[in-house]
Amino acid sequence: MPLVVKDRIKESSSTSGTGTITLAGAATGFRSFADIGNGNTTYYAIVDTTAGTWEVGIGTYTLIGTTLTRDIVTGK
Repeated sequence: MPLVVKDRIKESSSTSGTGTITLAGAATGFRSFADIGNGNTTYYAIVDTTAGTWEVGIGTYTLIGTTLTRDIVTGK
């Protein structure tokens, strides 16, 4: 699984907690994580605007279920 970096990827999610994120589709004007490719890893950033929290790391995109697995959390 290669590390893939693409520009302008932004998706929403209603997933809570610290597990795998179920993606809900690209934000208007942005691309989806599907552009990363099934089974590939990428950098990610998560922002919870309600709680005022954030996280960055490296995750793996999975086409089935359209999920992003948090493999390595590098900052909070």
